[in-house]
Amino acid sequence: MSGGAWTDVALVVLVVLALLGWLVWVRASRLDRLHRKVGASRAVVEAQLVRRATVAAELATSGLLDPASAVVVGEAAWSALSASGVDGDVPAGLLPDDLRALLRADGAADAPPAPGAAPATDRGQVESELSAALDEVLDDPDEVAALSAEPGGDELLEALAASWYRVQLARRFHNEAVAQTQRVRRGLLVRALRLAGHAREPRTLELDDAWPAGLARPGEGAAARGGGTRG
Repeated sequence: MSGGAWTDVALVVLVVLALLGWLVWVRASRLDRLHRKVGASRAVVEAQLVRRATVAAELATSGLLDPASAVVVGEAAWSALSASGVDGDVPAGLLPDDLRALLRADGAADAPPAPGAAPATDRGQVESELSAALDEVLDDPDEVAALSAEPGGDELLEALAASWYRVQLARRFHNEAVAQTQRVRRGLLVRALRLAGHAREPRTLELDDAWPAGLARPGEGAAARGGGTRG
């Protein structure tokens, strides 16, 4: 083979290698961005879940609910806050000392697990239990209207509706980001070259965030009622 032919072959090889390197760089950069997007979206979901649990705790200690409902909602809210790891950061006065003692008595809010240990409870299950507890209280439009008519009731219900709506939006956005990342991770090039490195494969957050029948959605009148999707 002549020197010119070898030069042409070498040039083709260099071009192919350059294209392959560029493709690998593009795919690795995209995967890194997706992992960062998943992390950021999960942080947003966590913040909205904490906000919803905090408002639920305020509702439980507001005196607007009957004692049995107040304990059920308060316990579910406290469990959700404990599962989020922010139980020690709940604003002072949000949960009275007697309610804190009552909820801690059954071990529901024991000390958090040691770093690196597996979580004691499933986050989705805990949040679903809070949804169920609130749904029990807010499933009757007439009862919700009565709560809203009480002093401070309308503000609490509006805050709960706003936080719940943000939970639904944030979780949907997070799960879409997770699904997109999972598709990219399954790509042949990503798997062959192990471009994901040691990063854990992200998982969707599954929980029941169905909208209570009696709670008006943000921006709707008291008579407007929303539906919800479970999952």
